[in-house]
Amino acid sequence: MIDMFSKLFPRSFPSSRFFRSFGLPGRAASVFLLLGLAFFLSGPAIAQGPQNGDSLVGASIGDASNFIPALSSDTSSSAVVGQAYLGLVKYDKNLNIVPDLAESWEISEDNLVITFKLRPGVFWADGQPFTAEDCVFTWEVMRDPNTPTAYGEPFKQMVKAEAIDDLTFRVTYGQVLSKALLSWSFSIMPKHLLADKNFDESPLARTTAGSGPFQLERWETGQRIIMAANPGYYDGRPYLDRLITKIIPDMSTQMMEFATGALDYMTLEPDQWIEANENPVLAQNNDFYRYLSFGYTYLGFNLLDPRLADAKVRQAIAYAIDKDELIDGVLLGFGEKANGPYKSDMWAYNKNVKPYPFDQAKAKALLAEAGWRDTNGDGIIDKDGQNFVLTIMTNQGNRIREQTLLVIQARLKDVGIEVKPKIVEWAAFLKEFIDKKDFEAIIMGWTIPMEPDLFDVWNSSKTSPGELNFISYANSEVDELIDKARFTLDRAVQKAALDRAQEIFFQDVPYVFLFVPETLVAVNKRFVGPNKAPIGLFHDVEKWHVPPNRQLYQE
Repeated sequence: MIDMFSKLFPRSFPSSRFFRSFGLPGRAASVFLLLGLAFFLSGPAIAQGPQNGDSLVGASIGDASNFIPALSSDTSSSAVVGQAYLGLVKYDKNLNIVPDLAESWEISEDNLVITFKLRPGVFWADGQPFTAEDCVFTWEVMRDPNTPTAYGEPFKQMVKAEAIDDLTFRVTYGQVLSKALLSWSFSIMPKHLLADKNFDESPLARTTAGSGPFQLERWETGQRIIMAANPGYYDGRPYLDRLITKIIPDMSTQMMEFATGALDYMTLEPDQWIEANENPVLAQNNDFYRYLSFGYTYLGFNLLDPRLADAKVRQAIAYAIDKDELIDGVLLGFGEKANGPYKSDMWAYNKNVKPYPFDQAKAKALLAEAGWRDTNGDGIIDKDGQNFVLTIMTNQGNRIREQTLLVIQARLKDVGIEVKPKIVEWAAFLKEFIDKKDFEAIIMGWTIPMEPDLFDVWNSSKTSPGELNFISYANSEVDELIDKARFTLDRAVQKAALDRAQEIFFQDVPYVFLFVPETLVAVNKRFVGPNKAPIGLFHDVEKWHVPPNRQLYQE
């Protein structure tokens, strides 16, 4: 019994001194001790601070591809990089820019120079110190035209980067850039591990050596990704031992694993959300969170295809799609219609641009104006003897996109366009079709950036292989408006430029902007710490913990 008591109150409760303070002799103290122990064992648990241990297990429909920050553009790779590497600044839960690897910064009066004071005592995972030279190296890599990155543009606006000393980094811009400070949220890369090395041959493509809270422990390709707590993380070792991501391409299989407890959390599809909330066991064991996503789903066109290069054809397709049907039938009401690249609660959203209404008569009239008519009565429109047969692709494992494709297939058939669905595994979808522009139309989604910069996705200069304007959209006025919004700190000027760009997107229809879904997440109740905020749910997973008596996974 005495041993049990000492375990309950280690060190912080020196019994002899405690009892002497009440004037109790040794025998009386023993009786008091036993009575007290009985009280504590029968009463509520004693509050303790967060304890280390356990793992957070989730799933992804797609595997990762590369863990070098400059090259990590897919979702699975980015998720790993986001935990393993840090930027100089970051967003807090309320979307404010706050320090990360930088302790503070000063911006010159002309807004062209930022001087960062770096956080002391930060180390890379291999024990080498983080310094300003790593920041200079990252700038050099990101602005190098030989670096095949989709994220280099902000760094090309910087004319000089200097390591003033080990903990002072200064960068100078050629002109005012609206996202200058935010661009330094990009992951800083370790110079000593990457300098003078071919990225294609670097071991960091398959491992990590960052400064973030978790580092890659093991990557079992096609099976799972295991990240372990970094004991050297500057803000303290995460409480969780590991973050484990299983690669499960099928959402139904994910749901079965979640239902059995093999997954600790899951981003649910709408029907799964309803099923989980109506299941007494799942409802009792999990907390449920829903919020408007920072992302939208779209139907994109390869504008190099002569049929789709005609704006009237794209407008007709927009009119032919019933977005209410998608919201109600596919999302089960968990989302809102999209009218452009922003969502309705963002300042950059143009509320005066309305989504295309569902109007099949208008769609047929526009197709006829473009020369597409059903000349032989087979139900398929044709032109110059060629039927309008459109292959629409999306990635395997995303049932929302697959269901969206089937609904669109039915609506386009109503206006005489035959749709052939094509579902492709995620990695092949990106490498063999998107990067090579070997597609006609696609259903995909974009994350909506906090800073509403349109450059990487919409500027006509960003159409090279591996870049994000893979539909080959080019509009000189949009290019000018993007620059006008980028190179100013005047919010009114930015707003006017972005509003006009959205009006042009409405006319050009490079995408049919479909919907902004709600994010629907369930997390096992054994985790303490999940906190829905404007930035989302997983912004501070390094602070999540599990009480010792509820931990499932040991070292």
